[in-house]
Amino acid sequence: MLQLYDETASKKATNLSINSDLLSKARELKINLSATLERALADELRTTVRDKWLKSNKKAIDSLNELAERNGLFSDSYRNF
Repeated sequence: MLQLYDETASKKATNLSINSDLLSKARELKINLSATLERALADELRTTVRDKWLKSNKKAIDSLNELAERNGLFSDSYRNF
């Protein structure tokens, strides 16, 4: 799979602001804020890159789907469903 970012890159301290009650509850439950934020950012990055790729390739995807709709697929004769 395509790697979207370097997972081995060094950590960098940053400041951010979040809802104080949310922070308090997360700390009570000992949720690792850094790991949680990294997962959330990675998910958001993956979704955004995917959406951008789909948008930039929409014309080609639509053309291929239209071609398959008109002519069928090579594998159609081999499918059992």
